Amino acid sequence: MALPHASSGQLIDVRPLGSQLTSAPSRAILKTSGLELMHMVLPAGRTVPEHRVPGECTIQCIEGSVELTSHGNTQLMRAGDLVYFEGGVVHALHAQEDSSLLVTILMKHEA
Repeated sequence: MALPHASSGQLIDVRPLGSQLTSAPSRAILKTSGLELMHMVLPAGRTVPEHRVPGECTIQCIEGSVELTSHGNTQLMRAGDLVYFEGGVVHALHAQEDSSLLVTILMKHEA
């Protein structure tokens, strides 16, 4: 069964999950041929290992805090922080506390 995605013009709630954070799953919000949006929930201690996506992407910390490793550096992302990556940049995440993130990926198309 395919998961439901947002449709054009539909409002999408990406507010902090608050007391529901520990029980909320990560979810795909939108996926088209050119764009993918995910609301990622990372419990404290959870790691997303090094990976890369072919297209440009952003990661916005909605709540909590995560260590972000990229470009040979580790930075602490807190609620309200946003990072941009060019396509192909290797990065990893490690949740310092229960956290939620908005991940946006532009799909790379071959000319």
